Amino acid sequence: MAWFVKIEKGIVNKEVFDRYVEDHIMYVKQLIADGHEAKTGYWAELGGGMLIFTANSRDEAESIVLNDPLVKNKCVEYELHQWQIVVG
Repeated sequence: MAWFVKIEKGIVNKEVFDRYVEDHIMYVKQLIADGHEAKTGYWAELGGGMLIFTANSRDEAESIVLNDPLVKNKCVEYELHQWQIVVG
């Protein structure tokens, strides 16, 4: 499995964003249960965050991102990158 990172920037107001946070958390918990080693969080400066996870391919990673409730509900813009770990 390869590591992937979704770096995101919020594009809706907090009230709209917060409607989907619990769904996002449940989605990430399901990714963990499915073996994707997912972790999610937001920047201390607010306004964006990151999801890091494993997937078998870029296509699978893109599918994972597109099914994230924050993406599906157009709450964030994002970049998806495959992360090549050098140490660790």
